[in-house]
This record gives sequence, C-alpha cells and structure tokens, in this order.
Amino acid sequence: MAQLKWVVAALSACFTVAASLSPSSAPNVNYTELAQQLSSSASIYLPGSDAFDDVVSRWSNLSVPVANIVVVPGTEEDVVKIVTFANEHSVPFLAANGFHGSVTTLGKMTHGIEIYLSQLSTVEIAQDGKTAKIGGGIRAKNLTDALWAAGKQTGYLGPGLGGGHGWLQGHHGLVSDQYLSFNIVLANGSLTMIDETSDLFWGLKGAGHNFGIVTSVTSKVYDVQYPNYAIETIFFSGDKVEEVYELANELWITNGTSPEGVNNWSYWYFDPTIDPEKPVIVMYIIQEGRDTVDPVHTAPFHQLGPIMSQPKSGTYRDLAAWTGISLADGPCQKTGNANPRFPIYLKAYNPQSQKQIYELFREATTSPGTPFAGSLFMFEGYAMQGVQALADDASAFAYRADNLLVAPLLVYPPGEALNAEARALGNRMRQVLFEGSGQATLNTYVNYAYGDETPAAWYGGDAWRQERLAALKKKYDSTGRFSFYAPIA
Repeated sequence: MAQLKWVVAALSACFTVAASLSPSSAPNVNYTELAQQLSSSASIYLPGSDAFDDVVSRWSNLSVPVANIVVVPGTEEDVVKIVTFANEHSVPFLAANGFHGSVTTLGKMTHGIEIYLSQLSTVEIAQDGKTAKIGGGIRAKNLTDALWAAGKQTGYLGPGLGGGHGWLQGHHGLVSDQYLSFNIVLANGSLTMIDETSDLFWGLKGAGHNFGIVTSVTSKVYDVQYPNYAIETIFFSGDKVEEVYELANELWITNGTSPEGVNNWSYWYFDPTIDPEKPVIVMYIIQEGRDTVDPVHTAPFHQLGPIMSQPKSGTYRDLAAWTGISLADGPCQKTGNANPRFPIYLKAYNPQSQKQIYELFREATTSPGTPFAGSLFMFEGYAMQGVQALADDASAFAYRADNLLVAPLLVYPPGEALNAEARALGNRMRQVLFEGSGQATLNTYVNYAYGDETPAAWYGGDAWRQERLAALKKKYDSTGRFSFYAPIA
C-alpha cells in the first residue's frame, strides 16, 4: 500500500475525503481503494500536512488549481492506476512536475487529485551515448547535473511539451525537437509508447499537455562540446532604450544572425541602488567556448555608454545563476505573490515600441506605493539556427520563424482589484508590442501564457493547425480530461 503522509487527526482511518465540496460536484471518494492499488514507493498527501501544503503551493498565486489530495506515484504503472481510479469516480486530476506553470486556466480545476511526478526522475543514458530515457518528473537542474557528470547535454521535459527554448537551440533546436518517443498515460488510463509512427507524436511536441501525462521520454543527448562559457552583463540607463534595441537588431537580427553559440537576453527592473529614478536595462551576452565574450558582440554596446559592465566565465551549469533563474534566485521562489506573464513572439525589436513600453513599465514600477515594484520585463534572444532548420509544420510548436520571446512578468500580492489592474497593464504593454510588430497575429509562448489568449495564439492561427489539433483531441481525449492547462478547445 502507498505510504500515507498526513497530520490531520480528524480524518478517518480510511481517509474518505469530501474536502468541503458539494455532493453534486464531488461526492465522497474513498481513497483507501486507490492506496491499496499503488506501489509501496507511492505516497498520498492529505490536506493539513506540510507535504500537501508544499506540493500544492504555486510559484504564482493567481487562479491556482485546487486539489483535495496529492498522489505521488512511485512508478509509471502507478500513474495508470491513478488515472483509472479518477475516471471510475469522475474525479478531475492534474499532473505536475514542478510549480512554475502559471496560466490562469489552471484555476478551472476547483477540486480533484494532483498527481505529483517527483519520484519519476531517473535518467538512463543509452550505451551508445546518443539517447537517454528521462523520467517525467525530472527537474531541470537535476537533469543538467546528471547529464553533465556523464559529459552530456540536452533539453528538459516540462517546457518541452510546449516547445521549449534553451541555450543549446542554436545547435539542436527546441527541447521538443530532441524527443524520439514518449511513454504517456492517455485519458482512458492506458500507458502507451508514442513515437514518430503515431499521429499523436506531432501534437505532443508543442501542445503535449492536452493529451496525457508523460511519464518518461526518450531524448537525443549530445556530448559536451564546449565546457567553458562566458557572459558579459551590461547595464544601461533607461534613456538608452531605443539605442540599445536598435543595436541588438543590427548585431543579431535585421542586419545579421546571432551565431549558433551566442545568446542574448535582457531584463528591465527597478533597482534604486543602480538608478534611484527608473528601471535599468540589463543586457546579457552569452557565448560558448570562450572565457570572455568576443568583443564583436560587446564593443558596440560599450560605445553606447553603459552604467557598468560585468564579465564572468564558467561553464554551462553557471548560466542559470548568471541570468537570475537558478533555484536560489527570486524568480524561482514561492513567495505567495502573483506572477503573471504576458508573452509575445517578435521577428525583431521595434525601438519606438520599446520606448513606449519602457515608459509604461517605468510608471508601473516606480510610482509611489506601487505594488508592482518587484516586476521584471524579459527579452529572450536565442540563436535560432537549430529551430529554423526544421520545417514550419514539423511539430505542434508554431513559431519557428520568430526570433524573440518577450514578456512582462508582473509581481504583486494577489487580490481582486490588483489582479484586474495587472491584467490590464500586462495586456496593454503586450498590445503596444503587437501593434509595433506589424504582425497579423498575436503569437504567444504557451509555457508563459497568461490565460486570456486564444488557442490560435498558443498553438498557431493557421486553420490547418487548429483542425489537426482538434482532430487529435477528439481522438485521444474526447471527454476533455486534459483541459486545465491552455486547452486546445
């Protein structure tokens, strides 16, 4: 029987859980039956326990899903049993392998089972060293460290179901482009291996969370080619906004192409120790195979007169800390705040639009008493050769032709009034970028989605894409069991 981890004495020995739900929406379910079916390594967390509270708490405390019980499978077959049990008792369920998913559609889950995949975290490298079987609950750092110890690299699972960007995509493409097969528990509870011979293979690589619970993948892995990396972080005053992004276009987009081993990110945020009046612009220029970034990429920015510059050298494993997204950094902490993002893909920067949104962001983050002072604006510019080497219709990911991923990240204490204010502000800034882009459609990254975008924005507006995804949904999940995360329909 599964381990029962709880601290609520009032629950009965057989832990029948009603969780204060009306009988019409969630009749009493006796989870003893489920516990008896699971492997000895599985766990069940009940409300009131520290383990339950830790697992159900989210990075973004906005429109969060509600679970009445957490089940932690110990094996892939446990996931089959959980889904089968949930289907038999008409209980909603949601799988998770982390806590960063923040799309507001998750709030449509008002009761049910959270299936927490943390124990499915093994990494098995094939003898030929070209592939690895990766558990569906793996965390990015754990995967990176395990592969690095074996002299290997690849992308990681969770973001891959929505396409998945990464530092290596200039060489190899999206995270999802590395997948060779999936072990997946479908809506009917069957554990199935999906590879390129299946029509579902296409849909899992970009819209995968609509079709099942991926318990493991077989992915391409690569020898570490460049153990050393360099970064130069260059800080600018906000009055340089147009010049900075005109130059970024010239160096990497409109008048050239970023080399496969060069990625550029930039952030805006308010740090009064650097500039007491307005947000700073922080440009990260990252290059593999070097101990210092080639001056061809940095010298033109120095000519713009930055506030300061910080060069560093290290390895691939340092990139997350250098760019403020390591497990120890603020953006990866569960603080109780709401953290919605409003993503848009762009072909290139429009410097005039950058100035407009900078002013909106400055006002929002520096006004006296503002709740948004800790917010961030993110501009992600990855090398694109590997992504664009595949045809546009290679997978359900729709935006291979777009060069930039841009998103404001609004950080604030949640509440009805502030939620509405944040939504209006985020969409206003995104609309300025959209209007300045000249694009006919709003293209968004589903992994960053706010939740009020359309399926056409998440998965591509071409009629053939929507029709193909709808047909797959009808075939593999006709009852909509997987409809809480940015649903197709």
